[in-house]
Amino acid sequence: MLTFYIFAVLIGFLVIDVPVVVAIGMTSVIFFTALGGGGILAMLPNRMYYGTTGFTLLAIPFFILAGNLMNVGGITERIFTFASAMVGHISGGLGQVNIMASVIFSGMSGSAVADAAGLGQIEHKAMVDDGYEPAVSATLVAASSVIGPVIPPSIPFVLYGAITSVSVARLFMAGFIPGILMSAGMMIALAILAKRRNYPRSPYKASWGTRWKEFKRSFWPLMAPVIIIGGIMSGFFTPTEASVVVCLYAMILGFFYRDLKLKDLPEIIYKSIAQSVSLLFIIAAANFFGWLVIHQKLPDGIIAALVSMGATQSGVLWIIIGIILIMGCFLEGNAIFLITLPLFMPIAKTFGIDLVNFGVVMTLLIMIGNLTPPVGMCLFAVDSFAHVGIWALSKEMWPYLIVVLLVTILIAFVPGIALFLPNLLMGAM
Repeated sequence: MLTFYIFAVLIGFLVIDVPVVVAIGMTSVIFFTALGGGGILAMLPNRMYYGTTGFTLLAIPFFILAGNLMNVGGITERIFTFASAMVGHISGGLGQVNIMASVIFSGMSGSAVADAAGLGQIEHKAMVDDGYEPAVSATLVAASSVIGPVIPPSIPFVLYGAITSVSVARLFMAGFIPGILMSAGMMIALAILAKRRNYPRSPYKASWGTRWKEFKRSFWPLMAPVIIIGGIMSGFFTPTEASVVVCLYAMILGFFYRDLKLKDLPEIIYKSIAQSVSLLFIIAAANFFGWLVIHQKLPDGIIAALVSMGATQSGVLWIIIGIILIMGCFLEGNAIFLITLPLFMPIAKTFGIDLVNFGVVMTLLIMIGNLTPPVGMCLFAVDSFAHVGIWALSKEMWPYLIVVLLVTILIAFVPGIALFLPNLLMGAM
């Protein structure tokens, strides 16, 4: 019952529109006080500070900065034109370009919102100019943006690794195949819709000469994922150090292409700091909430109840999937991670769920949340420049949501798919 009361109070705060970070913090304070742990409240500042000072978490502000540098430095435009030359002629036209560009961009930013707000503006304008309805174009931008945090590098994987002590490098490797499955599924869904609705596409297939020209023009941006993943796999640098490397790389390319100016840096840095502080403040409050969950031994009670009911690994997975899908409609993805992982991790261990694969499944689930109203962050990011309305986006989103959900279920119940690459390259655990 205590678990129910804690989450009822938390959800109650959210329903009356209390900011997420305040809702998490207030719930923790109320229950620590009510349960006779008022003296523990003196530890609140310490726990909040401790929750944001891990070495792994340093990667988050640097990946955010990298995405902002790329959006200003001309890198996103080069990625888009290369993708257009490669797939602009197939059914779905610039929509297919959108998905392919997001796959490439995902290898550098690690953020769905960075993809949607940066590369997405270029994609949306190009598709509308080509004859796409604004709502259809904006939906494709939002849907393809969630590929970013699945294909490495990935901010959610960094966050999951920091909370659970699971290897971030293994998580990065585990994200490759699910990310490719997501993008392939979206491209198939788009091709089917394109034929039914007669979406525009390029009447001419780009020549290999044109493709080679665009490849050379975008060669150095395309090398970024190779440098990042190659450096991590070779042991040359850690995932956290990789975030610094990609920032320097994006800055050098921006200056080299002359799209990035010194006068742009203060605004880019300030924007990145604001985004980082917003996320890290939630992490700080959630660390105290996680301490409440562990202090009151809530996972032990849930595990005992599940075992007494004869729950199986599959049954537990279905329960977790259902819970996260519901929460995704009302909470930002990183907040869901921070609230639920202290509860779910002991349960996953007890029922033999692989923690690397579980991290991929959780990330896929919060990506679905990024695309569902009323609190879909990618929907809001796209609507900020498309101005078509959240519900118009949601109406068009269903085919792509189904694709991501099917991939999520497949990865959850066939863990060998996601674990193939980390086991092959890093050895089985």
